[in-house]
Amino acid sequence: MRSLPLPHFARSRPLRRFVVADRSMEPTLEEGQGLIGVRFGAARSGQLRTFEHPDRPGFWLVKRVTAVSGDSMIVESDNADVATADSNTFGPVDVRDSYRVVLRVPRRWM
Repeated sequence: MRSLPLPHFARSRPLRRFVVADRSMEPTLEEGQGLIGVRFGAARSGQLRTFEHPDRPGFWLVKRVTAVSGDSMIVESDNADVATADSNTFGPVDVRDSYRVVLRVPRRWM
């Protein structure tokens, strides 16, 4: 997943845009599709969330929340047919540094 900088007017706001870079979330998300995420809102099971890979700073992932416990969440990929990194490989993720996906931009609009 690539994280793209926001225009100047939006930098002070708690939102960020991303581009899906692999097939781990198919069929929900497609490679090349855009996402807008916001920093506020409680994490809930079933949500799509973006966050930095725990072992690779600067590398962002998008996954589905499957469980929340306090300030951490368990996240998993939708596509079981591809090798992927999720809580099954790196454990729970901190909710505080994640973005809730609020808008999915179709590939044809990218």
